[in-house]
Amino acid sequence: MLPQHFSAFATITQLFNVVTTMPDLQERAVYLSSTDNGWQETCYRDFRQTTISFAGGLHALGIRRGDTVGIAAENSVRWMQADFAIVALGGIDVPVFPTLTAEQERYIFDHSECRAVVVSNQFQLSKVQSIEERLPKLEFIIVLQPGDYATKNVSVLSFDAVVEQGAQTTEEWFVEECNKAAEDDVVTIIYTSGTTGIPKGVMLTNKNLVSNVKSATDRFEITRADTMLSYLPLCHSLERIGAGYTAFATLATVAFAKSIDHIASGMLEVRPTLMTSVPRLFERIYARVHNNIVKESPAKQRIFSWAVKTGMRCVELEHAGRRVPIHLTIQRNIADKLVFEKIRARTGGKLRAFISGGAALPREIGLFFYAIGIDILEGYGLTETAPVLAGIRWDQPCIGTVGPALKDVTLRIAADGEILAKGPNVMKGYFKDEQATAEAIDEEGWFHTGDIGMFDERGNLKITDRKKHIFVSSGGKNIAPQPIENTILQSKFIEQVVLIGEKRDYCSALIVPDFDILKEWAAKQGLQAENSELVLLEQLQKTVYKDVQTLLKDFSKYEKVRRLTLLDEPFTVENGMMTPTLKIKRKVVEERFADIIDEMYK
Repeated sequence: MLPQHFSAFATITQLFNVVTTMPDLQERAVYLSSTDNGWQETCYRDFRQTTISFAGGLHALGIRRGDTVGIAAENSVRWMQADFAIVALGGIDVPVFPTLTAEQERYIFDHSECRAVVVSNQFQLSKVQSIEERLPKLEFIIVLQPGDYATKNVSVLSFDAVVEQGAQTTEEWFVEECNKAAEDDVVTIIYTSGTTGIPKGVMLTNKNLVSNVKSATDRFEITRADTMLSYLPLCHSLERIGAGYTAFATLATVAFAKSIDHIASGMLEVRPTLMTSVPRLFERIYARVHNNIVKESPAKQRIFSWAVKTGMRCVELEHAGRRVPIHLTIQRNIADKLVFEKIRARTGGKLRAFISGGAALPREIGLFFYAIGIDILEGYGLTETAPVLAGIRWDQPCIGTVGPALKDVTLRIAADGEILAKGPNVMKGYFKDEQATAEAIDEEGWFHTGDIGMFDERGNLKITDRKKHIFVSSGGKNIAPQPIENTILQSKFIEQVVLIGEKRDYCSALIVPDFDILKEWAAKQGLQAENSELVLLEQLQKTVYKDVQTLLKDFSKYEKVRRLTLLDEPFTVENGMMTPTLKIKRKVVEERFADIIDEMYK
């Protein structure tokens, strides 16, 4: 059941006003910020007042209804205040990943015609200043971090200065501005990171976002008792709707981690009950746990292995809707005391679930987390759907699926296997791109996701691959790389993989090893070498190849990997081979390693 106050808002501005004026919340912490002196609280009263003043300051600077304002900043309380203030004026914010290059930002801010850009610090400011002469609509830049900043051609102001400029803004004026918002007004334009091609600006309205907040709350059961640790960028559609608007609507407290490197310490300090995440984090935790276990005594390794297998057997029975025998229940309770409690303690001990999205969760990793007592509620969606379309129910988990469609969302499978979606959360369209909009949303209003999937007997959606990722071998076989890659990633030696096979005689693979495991393997062989030397060792190559063949034993002959190459360079956002949402850019990788790929087919 949705909270009673949910009926009182239909726009993001109404959401802000309803929540921040609740009498019992005024002194309560809405956000926690990680500082050198610990976690700093921001209460609802102060959050509202600063947001109102910032909105007044923006209005004094000339921001009006329909104007676009960019945001290039890391997660913070001020990010959320800037967002709510821009929207309160009827403005449209254009958030970007702070990891983007200046040239990538230039395209987005120019295409979206931004009149202003909000940045976090001097580094982000320098990027915008390096391109400001090629942003004809840009009038001023606002820096969230306190300080004195030099102006180049475009005026530069601090967040505090803008707040001070709007300090006399009245409640009445602010509420009046907020009430002008309509459900179909565009709130934000989010540019798809995309693994290929030029980014497209997804226009999301009040109706899109609010409908998804209410549906996500219904499905994932977030409440005011929850504390969420946020590390995904707020410009990411999953984090924007999860730790951004949904947490705010449900009165949950959100703690902003400094970065992904501070998640482990943040969990221990904040003791979150929920977290939104992408599978990459689970893969890291899974690898770290197993890497630590191999350093323990043989007896402890046997206990760990027994405990995990016991937990997984129980999970598989439960997810199949079958009863767990009493002897297995007893064994799981013993395993929990001996092993699982200690692992959960490293997450703070209160974590009841992760909400996962952005990419497919490998089955083995999902089973492991459920086995140790941490649920992963996998969801599915796209930026164009604001973003969630489906999600696993608490009471009906089913690993390998993303659960049934959310309330008010309709899904169906097209004749070619593509997933089609319809609902109030489907975007208004792509900004200044009617052709792309018409290609994405057909005449009947169905949004074409570009994903291939199917429904199981219980109505749960299963994603099998991206439509554009499916390739055809020279023998005419259709090959979906994602299931093959997820299986290969179960190898302890492998960190990342890209399957190759388009118009080829057979499948090959580019593999980034787990270099920590490699060094341990080398030490046992009495070897000391750099990464670039390790990947060339014939003995290691044979070991990894054998592991891959064992994992792929149940796949068809044409789906198996016949040749592979170990790379000494990981795929990262920094080297341009991953998107900011940690998806591998297949096209970029294939171009970067074209010579190596050709060599595997000689």
